[in-house]
Amino acid sequence: MIRTAIFLLLLAAAMPAWAHHGAGSFDLSKSVTFKGKLTRIELINPHSWLYFEVTEPDGTVSKHRCEMRSVHTLRRSGWSKELFPIGQPITVEAAPDRADPASCYLNTIRFADGSHMDRYGQYVKGQGGLQEVRGPVSQPNTKRAARRPTGEPNLAGDWAPEQVVMADPRGTGGGLVPLSTLSAITPGERPGGGGARRGGGPPSGPRLYGGTELTPQGEKDAASFTREDNPRFRCETTSILFDWTFDGPVNRITQNKDSIVIQYGQMGLKRTVYMNQKTHPAAVKPTRAGHSIGRWEGDTLVVDTIGFLPGVLNAPVRHSDKLHVVERFTLDPQTMKVTRAYVADDPVYLKGEYKGQDVVQVADAQYTEDTCKEQGFLDYSKQVGEKKK
Repeated sequence: MIRTAIFLLLLAAAMPAWAHHGAGSFDLSKSVTFKGKLTRIELINPHSWLYFEVTEPDGTVSKHRCEMRSVHTLRRSGWSKELFPIGQPITVEAAPDRADPASCYLNTIRFADGSHMDRYGQYVKGQGGLQEVRGPVSQPNTKRAARRPTGEPNLAGDWAPEQVVMADPRGTGGGLVPLSTLSAITPGERPGGGGARRGGGPPSGPRLYGGTELTPQGEKDAASFTREDNPRFRCETTSILFDWTFDGPVNRITQNKDSIVIQYGQMGLKRTVYMNQKTHPAAVKPTRAGHSIGRWEGDTLVVDTIGFLPGVLNAPVRHSDKLHVVERFTLDPQTMKVTRAYVADDPVYLKGEYKGQDVVQVADAQYTEDTCKEQGFLDYSKQVGEKKK
């Protein structure tokens, strides 16, 4: 658990600014407050949106929207559409968008009955309405068979990484921490900070990504990478490595006789691992998921994948059609957690091997194929007009 928590903290610290829409366009050092009427809510990926209208003293009506977290993380946190009746009066506390005066980054929404919801808040239904909890809203059922009737480890089911959230539920600062540690942190405390150099390299050495340097071509393309280049903002999976755990998705594994199907909960990527093939076909049609063959080495599932379309490994690192990935999935029967260790090589963009590992546990919510619609690059003030009679 300690090693997993440290890994998540380091991952969060090293995350590029363009992994989320917020850091690149919202001024998190400032705060604005609106009193208005809720008009619409969109629970979607990669970010959900809250829409509302504000009536000014002179009678003019201004339309606004506030960015929230992705729908899968909100669902795991106890949020649902039913909690936001359209037409009710609300007070919105948020960080403003630097470029779009009609957009904001939600910190807190307050309702007429006195209740409120914070950006990173975890909520359960209780007597008298919603109750905020400092930890997971539900505990998954880990009482499941560790092995299938045929003897292999039982990887089938819905899996999710532990959520990482800001210690201050309003999302106003401080480092990201594992949800299970919140009970030991005082609300408003700001652990973390400091940050890490992009790529995680030592201060005086070369930039490292997954423990390796980039080739000259890789460095050139990384330097010119913009947020518009990020596949997430086209509702596409970044890569089979990055999106398995980024932003807390619920994923699904299905074990069949001759194949294992892996479904990613963020953008709906589906992979088929062929267990009855020892080698890849001579001609593989390139796809974003690649072509995967698998085998069991003892109790470890080894998945070998080639045949990728050129894309992004982990922003700002690109990959070519020469990308080769080997993953090793291991189930711990005591904790019912699955560790995935991976190694990737790509002679076009990577000087050495790109390595890492991540951990998922039995999911606390069901796998769901959510809608994805990128709204982050819109200038909402131009969409609706800054003010309307």
